[in-house]
Amino acid sequence: MAEHKGIAVYCEVKGDKILPIAAEGLGAGRKLADDLGQELSAVLVGSNIGSLAQQAITYGADRAYVVDDPLLKDYQTDAYVSVMEKVIKQVMPQVLIMGQTDSGRDLAPRLAFRFGIAVTMDCVDLAIDPESKRLLQTKPVYGGNAQAVFTSEADPQMVTIRTKAMTALEPDASRKGEITNITADLQASDIRTKILDRVVEEVAGIKIEDAEVVVAGGRGIGSTEGFQQLEELAKLLKGAMGASRPPCDNGWVPDTIQVGLTGKIIAPELYVAIAISGSSQHMSGCSGSKTIIAINKDPEANIFRQARFGVVGDWKKVLPAFTEKVRGLLAS
Repeated sequence: MAEHKGIAVYCEVKGDKILPIAAEGLGAGRKLADDLGQELSAVLVGSNIGSLAQQAITYGADRAYVVDDPLLKDYQTDAYVSVMEKVIKQVMPQVLIMGQTDSGRDLAPRLAFRFGIAVTMDCVDLAIDPESKRLLQTKPVYGGNAQAVFTSEADPQMVTIRTKAMTALEPDASRKGEITNITADLQASDIRTKILDRVVEEVAGIKIEDAEVVVAGGRGIGSTEGFQQLEELAKLLKGAMGASRPPCDNGWVPDTIQVGLTGKIIAPELYVAIAISGSSQHMSGCSGSKTIIAINKDPEANIFRQARFGVVGDWKKVLPAFTEKVRGLLAS
């Protein structure tokens, strides 16, 4: 039997670009490949995506495997599982990295089952054990209150990574790499589901998953009108607005901006938590933030244990002053 070797990253694509999570996966994969002295490969699956192979190479891949077929235009479980199974059998990677996205959550466990291996979901750190040369897979556990490190004895070692938990490399247009095309060998009859309609979510401004700055509010904000003040600060900081679960349940803000275990899991550069107590369910969605600023009138609120900077006080008094200070700094 052929030996598993190298690092492979499944690169999701959208339009004429690979997704940011794919670039982050390539950044993490590049370091792992260098530590092992092995090759980093990118795997691209879709329709009319041949031109994106070079893009993956600029982000660190040594080689790109491309499966381009009209039947792969939209993500369909049957088609993508079949194609990725074929790719893995041909490439034989030691490690396979995927994004913790909607399709990644669906695809990774199914592939793991087909190969009879484990998969560690939602990893926030990856490293190579210097002694065993196995992959150390770090992920949050107990609702984000602790982190556990897992290893797997079977190859390929498969993981999904959390958005923004890894750092993408700066693209290098001078990089060269080999591009290999793989046929999908699909028939329309192989796909048991059909997309009947597509509803595009209208998002004004920056999507919360992509924002470098998120200003989020909790139950203490009290109303839709209160969140308008948060939105003002978010716009000043060129960021997005978020919320804990109670404001979403009360209809003050849309569910699409909920942060937490049952909402979005994000990792912005700056997370401003206003009138949020800091329950473990909420913190599991934002604990990966580089810097957390908390404003809460309860000095014992759990959020202060996670925050780098904190203000104890009524948000109705603190936030307007904070917003004006930010406006003045930006204007100077």
